[in-house]
Amino acid sequence: MKKVVLSLALVATMAFVSCKETAKEEAAEANTEAVEATTEAQVETVEAQAETAVDTAKAAADAKVEEAKAVEEAAKK
Repeated sequence: MKKVVLSLALVATMAFVSCKETAKEEAAEANTEAVEATTEAQVETVEAQAETAVDTAKAAADAKVEEAKAVEEAAKK
């Protein structure tokens, strides 16, 4: 009788322990997915801001080049 009770207790303990680990793994996976989504969104935002900054800098540089050309042509006359 003792062996049966101890065996059932062991099986029950194993069942509870394995269930807890599964829940932890699922929670960890959900957290990982949330972090990945957040990181991807932040990367996309930074890329868009960098593109805008490059475009703005290029436009300003082009304007300066045109201004310099106009000054140079005016000096030649």
